[in-house]
Amino acid sequence: MNAPLLDPAASAAATAPAALAAIESEPAWRAAAQRCAAVAAQFADAVDSDARFPAEAFAALKRERLLSAMVPAAYGGAGLSLADVGAICETLAQGCASTAMIYAMHQIQVACIDEHGSESPWHRQLLTQLCEHQWLFASATSEETIGGNMRTSACAVEADAERFSIEKLAPTISYGAHADAILVTARRTAESAAADQVLIVALRDETLLEKRGVWDSMGMRGTCSEGFRLVASGLAGQILPTPFAEIADQTMLPVSHTLWASVWTGVAADAVNRAKAFYRAQARSKPGAISPAGMRLAHAVGLLQMMQARLSVALDAARAAHAARLHESQADAPLAAMLGFASDMNTLKTSISSTALDVVHEVMMICGMAGYKNGTPYSVGRHLRDLYSAPLMINNDRIAQNTASLLLAQRPAAPGRV
Repeated sequence: MNAPLLDPAASAAATAPAALAAIESEPAWRAAAQRCAAVAAQFADAVDSDARFPAEAFAALKRERLLSAMVPAAYGGAGLSLADVGAICETLAQGCASTAMIYAMHQIQVACIDEHGSESPWHRQLLTQLCEHQWLFASATSEETIGGNMRTSACAVEADAERFSIEKLAPTISYGAHADAILVTARRTAESAAADQVLIVALRDETLLEKRGVWDSMGMRGTCSEGFRLVASGLAGQILPTPFAEIADQTMLPVSHTLWASVWTGVAADAVNRAKAFYRAQARSKPGAISPAGMRLAHAVGLLQMMQARLSVALDAARAAHAARLHESQADAPLAAMLGFASDMNTLKTSISSTALDVVHEVMMICGMAGYKNGTPYSVGRHLRDLYSAPLMINNDRIAQNTASLLLAQRPAAPGRV
């Protein structure tokens, strides 16, 4: 990441036509996503077995300029909606879950910068450079002694009017060694409370990553989520002006739950497609015979359709909430201000993460040993292992506890509504 941050207006004017040319229309970006998914699928087994970064898939994503898909056109991006980016995640997941999850996590960081850094010249320049160079963004929100509770930090920023420095012991930074920038949470000052946090963009050229452990996991092996000692410095302007609590509530959590759900839906969809192919092959080999797997296949398809419908409802709710926010000030109408929307986003995550596993369990029963074994057209062992991470990414028990608190605070729904 050696290129300097440039003037956003000049750089966007130079790069916007090229950035938009490949994905300026819906059919074009869908086709681009499918091409990338095909590359991801070709190397998915190798990525999984070697626990390595899906370099080939991300080279394809950069060629197709999909890393800037969610960046507004004013900065040189494609300006795609959350629903569009969710569709890309779902498509990629049908080729390689690790590729799709990394892509989703990158877009979550992009959304945070776009939503909460638009008033900051430095962050506007960063988005322009992302579009020009197709940079990859990661995040460091977990911390040793704190664990996965991203709403508190032990480390603190040391900053003055011009520069900052930060040191953080992070048990996981997914694909951190491959990222061009890492968004880091920390206490605002050494005297600040653990929940008084800021979000900092640490550029790779000014960041030291000292590896602390290896990533030898059951699934999602290509995310390379090793632990690191992170030491970074830079300009004070790299700290996002919005408190992290607001960033998390308004953008990070709802976008995370939506894009993660898209990934898990894509993994389940690919498993169902394998079950359909197995069932058809079985029917051709025994004409006239009705396999008992047919009932399981119908059940799996029904579960997948419920996942897709639930995701569609969540995207509609996100669009409505965002539209309402655009007509009011951010203080008056944050993205997740309504308790109902917050609890909906929570249940989206818990329901999709659990149901996706149910779908693949059904597929395993349908395909039998052909699904259990590796290296067959019907293998779903990788799908199952990848999806076991889904309930753990912000633990479902923790989310359910938070949802219960939200439900206590909600007023009773109007008749006919949940």
